[in-house]
Amino acid sequence: MKKVAMGMLIVTLLLAGCSSSDSSGKADAKKEEKEEKVVKKGLLNVEVTLPAEFLEDQDVDQMIKDAKEDGVKEVKKNDDGSITYVMSKAEHKKMMKDMQKSLKETLEDTKNDEAFQSIEDIKVNNDFSRFTVVVTDKESYENSFDAFASITVGMTGMMYHLFDGKDADKIKVTVAVEDKAGELIKEAVYPDALDDLQKDLEAETDSETTEQ
Repeated sequence: MKKVAMGMLIVTLLLAGCSSSDSSGKADAKKEEKEEKVVKKGLLNVEVTLPAEFLEDQDVDQMIKDAKEDGVKEVKKNDDGSITYVMSKAEHKKMMKDMQKSLKETLEDTKNDEAFQSIEDIKVNNDFSRFTVVVTDKESYENSFDAFASITVGMTGMMYHLFDGKDADKIKVTVAVEDKAGELIKEAVYPDALDDLQKDLEAETDSETTEQ
């Protein structure tokens, strides 16, 4: 479940960051043309590599095709199963700006989703490393499936930092759940929380198998 969800978020965030067009004037066009010439010399390239573990069960060839169609300069599949996106610094800066917008829209949609009835607000700090999910009360939150929203928030934050060039092994995104009074209900740090969730699911599956 973890790997599939990650793959879906990778595609969603990448396309959100690359799909919007920018209508610039002649001055900007000349600037971009100049940057393109420098990029070909390898002076302004930005490389983003998605680890193979994030891509299992995904159609990698389709991801590469979609990325190229959406304007990514180069996408290559590495021998270890990872994918590397190569783009100019200008393209990367624009992509990250678009991803910030997309991430905030995702938080807003999650907050307003009727499926998550206990969630009243979702706050995020400036560098997208800490999210605070504000819920009605502890009982309403724990007696619902609203925890899945927290998982989505954590993984979305991880994907943002991955595309921002952070080392996958060093990414830490904190998701805190608080009630309206500001009392902490629980706090999880991703990706460690995903590993814990995976272990819990495996333990539950083993338990069900044993009972049968």
